[in-house]
Amino acid sequence: MFESAEIGHTLSKAEYNQRVPLIRQELLNLQQELREKKIFQIIILIGGVDGAGKSETVKILNEWMDPRFIETHAMGLATEEESAHPPMWRFWRVLPPKGKSGIFFGSWYTQPIIDRVYGLNTKAELDQAMERVVRFERMLFDEGALILKFWFHLSKEQQKDRLKRLKKDPETRWRVTREEEAHFKNYDKFRKVSERALRLSSTAEAPWMIVEGMDPRFRYVTVAQTLLTTLKQRVENPERQQNTHLPVGLPPLDNKYLLQSLDFSRKVSKKNYEDRLAKLQRDLNLLVRSPRFKQISAILVFEGSDAAGKGGAIRRIAGALDPRHYQIVPIASPTQEEKEQPYLWRFWRHIPRRGNFTVFDRSWYGRVLVERVEGFCEPSDWMRAYSEINDFEEQLKQGGAVLLKFWLSITKEEQLLRFQAREKTPYKRFKITAEDWRNREKWDDYEVAVSEMIERTSTDIAAWTVVEANDKYYARIKILETVYTQLQKALS
Repeated sequence: MFESAEIGHTLSKAEYNQRVPLIRQELLNLQQELREKKIFQIIILIGGVDGAGKSETVKILNEWMDPRFIETHAMGLATEEESAHPPMWRFWRVLPPKGKSGIFFGSWYTQPIIDRVYGLNTKAELDQAMERVVRFERMLFDEGALILKFWFHLSKEQQKDRLKRLKKDPETRWRVTREEEAHFKNYDKFRKVSERALRLSSTAEAPWMIVEGMDPRFRYVTVAQTLLTTLKQRVENPERQQNTHLPVGLPPLDNKYLLQSLDFSRKVSKKNYEDRLAKLQRDLNLLVRSPRFKQISAILVFEGSDAAGKGGAIRRIAGALDPRHYQIVPIASPTQEEKEQPYLWRFWRHIPRRGNFTVFDRSWYGRVLVERVEGFCEPSDWMRAYSEINDFEEQLKQGGAVLLKFWLSITKEEQLLRFQAREKTPYKRFKITAEDWRNREKWDDYEVAVSEMIERTSTDIAAWTVVEANDKYYARIKILETVYTQLQKALS
């Protein structure tokens, strides 16, 4: 894979001086057009061997383009704060918005490769990490991002000479660290592992570009010209062909859906409710205050029919917790800032660190519910969202989160009674809007979408708990019991 990057590529000074002005002008023009239209973002990954000119090349890109619209991130070892979250959290936080470019020194590839070289993971674990990366980059691509991945290469002798020259010069000696010297001693291992990682993760949506790093002029122009050509093609052809998908959402032969099989007659008396509520809140409080809870985080997702009682259930959970250690995140229509990022970005930013509790009042499932039913996104977008959501939730689980998902369901008749009661009660009137009545007209469409959502995203990692919520007392007790039981199970 690296043979063509060891043949001594060079670019003469005359040709370099001839090419650069035109490249710079076109890059600036395209960057300005991208900033104005905000149709997609550019994600540039910089990887490769030490001493191959990665930092110098990024510096040149910032000189040749407008640096105000380029965000450069050096992703070294995870900080204590980053380590308290799922591994991908720190990358999601710094993804560039549409109209801007993000350059990553070190990326989601770095740690799996280093760990494999030093025997901290297995070959199978490296392959699994690359599979996750491919799915992640496919999601970014489907969300509109332009992904460019550059791997800077030097032969073993070239790297040895390069590091020797850097150490000899007092002004650059500091750049050769013990870590880089250790990496050089493992050059052959790095080459083998890196080749495998690149082979498994070079896709049509995000291919790797291997650049010989010995000659600076060749290196700078190769990267800049690749960026220019790719960016020009994308700006000129913003509409990418959508993938075809097998049809989903076909009705069952007997036209019976999951929500229709629920027993809505279940009830709890007020006295029984008050006694059990007090005990459950006390037990949950003690459980969350346990030192063991600092090793995990709790993420609760509440979805449900309008007026199904999500707010009331959330308040009973909050009543058991220390306000310093929980956050309630209400999800509404995305803001302009959120629209300029991949869909899951606005949820990643609220993922708690270990030892904390976060409740989502509606969630990432909006894409396969309201956006699907109301036609706010293309079928290809909500169809691929199922696998993206399952990947997302698996990462949360691997990062130490206990993920609990609740769907609160009521009958159509009960919803009508609650809507009417809200309109008649002054302090509840704000809860009912014209949109609620409009959504009610699409009851059957939502029933189909919800049933399919549960079927496709209820997994061993994050199962749905469907709550029969015609009786609010019963619903709240069932939710609190589930939260307590699952957290206790995780801590044991």
